[in-house]
Amino acid sequence: MILRDWISLSGRGSCSSSMEMSREKLCASRADGSSDSAYHCSACHGDEEWGSTSRGRAKSRSLSASPALGSTKEFRRTRSLHGPCPVTTFGPKACMLQNPKTIMHIQDPASQRLTWNKPPKSVLVIKKIRDASLLQPFKELCVYLTEENNMIVYVEKKVLEDPAIANDENFGPVKKKFCTFREDYDDISNQIDFIICLGGDGTLLYASSLFQGSVPPVMAFHLGSLGFLTPFNFENFQSQVTQVIEGNAALVLRSRLKVKVVKEHREKTTVQNGIEENGVVSANLEKEVGKQIMQYQVLNEVVVDRGPSSYLSNVDVFLDGHLITTVQGDGVIVSTPTGSTAYAAAAGASMIHPNVPAIMITPICPHSLSFRPIVVPAGVELKIMLSPDARNTAWVSFDGRKRQEICHGDSISITTSCYPLPSICFRDPVSDWFESLAECLHWNVRKKQNNFAVEEEEF
Repeated sequence: MILRDWISLSGRGSCSSSMEMSREKLCASRADGSSDSAYHCSACHGDEEWGSTSRGRAKSRSLSASPALGSTKEFRRTRSLHGPCPVTTFGPKACMLQNPKTIMHIQDPASQRLTWNKPPKSVLVIKKIRDASLLQPFKELCVYLTEENNMIVYVEKKVLEDPAIANDENFGPVKKKFCTFREDYDDISNQIDFIICLGGDGTLLYASSLFQGSVPPVMAFHLGSLGFLTPFNFENFQSQVTQVIEGNAALVLRSRLKVKVVKEHREKTTVQNGIEENGVVSANLEKEVGKQIMQYQVLNEVVVDRGPSSYLSNVDVFLDGHLITTVQGDGVIVSTPTGSTAYAAAAGASMIHPNVPAIMITPICPHSLSFRPIVVPAGVELKIMLSPDARNTAWVSFDGRKRQEICHGDSISITTSCYPLPSICFRDPVSDWFESLAECLHWNVRKKQNNFAVEEEEF
């Protein structure tokens, strides 16, 4: 961000006075015999200097030296969805300590455009299963990709097992060109250039689950029920797919959650007839023989709930190793900004634009009037464990899948993943999001208030 953009946020009057004061203080310090050596911060400014000597006079790099400050044409608002990048120097000698372990770098969302290092050759087509209305669009898309664009099409094996596709003789020559895979068996992460989804939001979530590392760009067509995450209509799919292949499209990077589940591995052994060798009645024995670790990439949310138990769930939530609260209720939702419009919204949370780097924590029916949803920075690490005095176990699911039980001693660690899901926009990240709010969730729909038919009399 250029210096004059930062000045425009502070107001001209205050900037002018502060500029004069800074110049006077600098001149006074020079008059007192201060060293002419320039202050240099290589970490912040590289080769830039706050002051330099020229012809024996100290030249101040003050704000008044900025060109054309009096012209209003010089002040331009940034298109960034984030605020303007703050200056990392504070006064003449203070600056921000450079952290080599930076979590993430945020690019201006307005400049996020798709480009290809090489022309794409392979595409993964994901179709909603058990939906007869998608058979014809699926066939038309595959024919267009294979015959007109000469692309390699990957489809899931169970998609081709549909009788309507398997028994279609006209579709046979196209089907022979497909590359098939099976979920949890075949790794296709390094073979796919981009993804096309036909269905609803669930197809996008399923596409995310197939890639536990880097995710190819995803183009989602609205052929399902809700379609909040699927901005494209299928009517003009040829021209839209062509634009994507040519690299002419905007992107929104939907952050994902990196989840690690650590379970105490217990081996249950039952003693015959419930009686040990010494004749003492024994219950089922649990022998700890190690730990089981599972990792997931989650696009929407991680849900921890009480499962089939009638008791309140009782789980502790830690943030960067510190206990922040204990959830007593039906459960807790940890969601991404993308997931803030899903289960979290139904539980009373705010809706967050997907470009906002954040993690949302939302309680489910908490037994407390003051437990409100909170938003924490994207770089923190959350850990969820059963409280020591919990009466029952808990259950966890990831984007509604892989549901499993959490017992005492187990832990769930959650942080922002470094592998976002690049979702291709129909227009741009802002327009698509607000259009989805209006069309899918009917955000702020209200009957308009009528104006006064007759002007009120002045009293």
